[in-house]
Amino acid sequence: QVQLVESGGGLVQAGAALRLSCAASGGIFGNYAMGWFRQAPGKEREFVAALSRSGVGTIYTDSAKGRFTISRNNAKSTMFLQMNTLKPEDTAVYYCAAVRLSSVLAVVTTATEYQYWGQGTQLTVSS
Repeated sequence: QVQLVESGGGLVQAGAALRLSCAASGGIFGNYAMGWFRQAPGKEREFVAALSRSGVGTIYTDSAKGRFTISRNNAKSTMFLQMNTLKPEDTAVYYCAAVRLSSVLAVVTTATEYQYWGQGTQLTVSS
C-alpha cells in the first residue's frame, strides 16, 4: 500500500511560481508511474501532468505546457510539480497519484488507471 502526501500549495499572486511536492511511502517509488491532477470548485478532476517510472517520459495538459514541469527523485521517493507564471485559472486542489507499471517509460493520463491518491493540496492564485 502506497501512501502519498502532497505539500507546497498556498495563496500566490498571478505570475508567481510555486513548487508542489508529493512524498511517497510504503512501496518502491521507482516502480510507480506518477501523475498530477487538479480539481477546481464545481468542476471535475482533470489531468495536469504525468511522469514515467524513469522520469524520462512526461506529458502535460495543454494549459500546463511551457509553464509546468513535472519531475521526480526516486532516491527520495518524491515527485514535484514546478509551476511558473501561475494564472487564476490554475486555482484548484492539486492531487498526486501513483500506478504500478512494468514499463519504465509509459505515462498515464487517465485518473481511473491510478491506484493511489494523495489527499490534495490547495493552490489559490489571485489576480
